[in-house]
Parts: sequence; structure tokens; C-alpha cells
Amino acid sequence: MENFSNKTVIITGGSEGVGAATARKFADAGAKLLLVARGRNNLEKIAAELRHQTQVLITAMDVTDERACAALFDQAESEFGAVHVLINNAGYHERGYVETVATEDLGRMIDVNLKAPILLCRLAIPRMRTVEGGAAIVNVASLAGRVPVRGAATYSASKFGLRAFTFALGEELRGTGIKLAVVSPGPIDTGFIMSNIDSVEDIVFSQPMSTSEEVADEILKLCLNDRRERSMPPVSGMLATLSYLFPALGRKLQPVLDRRGRRAKRRWREKMAMHAGDETAKR
Repeated sequence: MENFSNKTVIITGGSEGVGAATARKFADAGAKLLLVARGRNNLEKIAAELRHQTQVLITAMDVTDERACAALFDQAESEFGAVHVLINNAGYHERGYVETVATEDLGRMIDVNLKAPILLCRLAIPRMRTVEGGAAIVNVASLAGRVPVRGAATYSASKFGLRAFTFALGEELRGTGIKLAVVSPGPIDTGFIMSNIDSVEDIVFSQPMSTSEEVADEILKLCLNDRRERSMPPVSGMLATLSYLFPALGRKLQPVLDRRGRRAKRRWREKMAMHAGDETAKR
């Protein structure tokens, strides 16, 4: 286990899913945590779980609120003295074709998935420049930011942008001791996808499903290694790259992947129904 003893880590979207799994991994590694999410109840639950291991602060806020973001770093420095790691994990996705999605939801996807990480990085950089031993920023993107996904055009655009921003900012900060990296997962077995499974395009389920814990492991590794990006799983990352570089190949593969995805989605629905039945029987 990597050692983050006495390091301060800010995690947005830190109350559930990948964010909560990442908080647990950093707590195991000795880090002090500042967890951010919109809902206080889930934040309090994860904080109560981890406070026997480490110091945990929580802030219920909207990451699109510029003043709240600035106050977040002030809070971290006031309580912990420095910020060593920033994990931009908060995300928002309203699924559907562009013409069917409300204008405010289109804007919110850009605000949460792209504008907020840019702002948070901007606030973090001057503070991280003075940190002894270096610092790290890891942005959580998506394979949808490697190859466009129909029914997720704006989401794909936001993740394309986040990936490009990470690489460009990494060049700007080369030699400063601040590491920039991006993790680009495919589908993850969390409520982000599974709570509204029928609205998710079939092709998404054609790829192997990662767990929150697997993504969290990669986030920790990216804070320390020399990689700029980790696509998950690797075979899906290779497929995304081929589809992006050779669009005709991607279009030719699409019907095959759609059929595979429909079969996988059906299996996931059956699994979820069985689990729901088991939970009902327990009551």
C-alpha cells in the first residue's frame, strides 16, 4: 500500500461510488481527507466509517459554485496545513439525444464535468507549488472522452475536454513537482449507470464492467507513477483508440457491440432483479 501519511487529499464526489472507494483507499494509506459532495447524509456516513482511521472533513457544496470552491481550499489549509492531492471525481450525466435533453441539463454537464475541474485546478496550483515532496491532481474522465457515444454527446464532449485539459495543463506544469493525470474508465458498477440502466445505450454494456475499487486503485497509482493516463479496462481503451483513429472501423463494429451490449444489459437486469428479490425475502 502506498504511503500518504500526513498528506491532505481533496475528493469531489466523495460520498459514494468511485469517490467513496477512493476515500477508503487513501484512508488505508494514511491520508487526511476532505470529502466533497452535494448531499450531506452520504458524506456523514462515509466520514463516520473512516474517522477511526484518519482525520476526515466533509463539505456539502456544489462544485460549480466558485466561492464555495475557494472556501474549500481555505478550509483544507486551515485544518490540515496544505493540500497535496486533488481528485476531481464529481460528475453529472443526463442521458438522451441532444434535442431531447433540457438546456439546463446540457449546461450542467459542462459545468460539473469540465468547468468545475478547471476551476479547482486553478485554485489548487498556487497552493501545490509550495508543497514539499510534490503534489498530484487526478481527473476522472471516461472512455466516452476517448470515443464519442451516441445518447451521450454532451457528456462525451465534457470528458473529451477534461482529458485534453489534463494533458495541456500537465505540459504547463512540467518541472513544478505537480503531477497531472487522468483516469478514463469504461462502465463502472455504480448507481451512476445501474440506477437508470434502461436509459444507458446498449453499446456501453458491451465492455467489461469495472468496480469502484478498481478505479480507486488506479487513481492512487496515478498520484505516484509516471503515467499521464490510465484507460480501464485496457482492452476497452485499445478499442476506443482504434475507433477514434479509424471511424469507419468504429461504425462497422457498432452493430456487433450493440448486440453484445444488449445481451450483457439483459444479464445485468436479471442479476439486479435477483438481488432485489433476495433483499425483499430478508425483510
